[in-house]
Amino acid sequence: MVTLRILPLTVLLVLVAGAAQAASPIGVWLASKGRSHVQIYTCGAQLCGKIIWLKEPNNKDGSPKVDAKNPDKSKKSRKILGMHILNGFVKDPDEANYWTGGKIYNPEDGEIYKCTLTLRKDGKLRVRGYVGVPLLGKTQIWTRVK
Repeated sequence: MVTLRILPLTVLLVLVAGAAQAASPIGVWLASKGRSHVQIYTCGAQLCGKIIWLKEPNNKDGSPKVDAKNPDKSKKSRKILGMHILNGFVKDPDEANYWTGGKIYNPEDGEIYKCTLTLRKDGKLRVRGYVGVPLLGKTQIWTRVK
């Protein structure tokens, strides 16, 4: 009898927890070009992210892909796989499903851009990297992997 009373409550809690997770960018995302997975996670009071999978992790000679475009010579030999590329994102208190104040590193050009994250109603993540103001930028749409 007690089990029957607890079961609906347990189901409700699972559904609420699932909805809360869905309203967060925390998780693993397939970047828009389909060549990498980025894991977004909490780091203190902020969100950060790193590359955890590459479709092609190695060069033609079998060596791991490295950060060759980085302007800092000391970082040119670091591996792309495992690289931290997102940091500093905080939840916007005025807009639902919007994180701002972050930066994204693009290993394809070695540049760091200001960035915003928007979790869309369809569950996809809008990643907007820009220089100066968001109007001067580029948007990618990422798909949740898990």
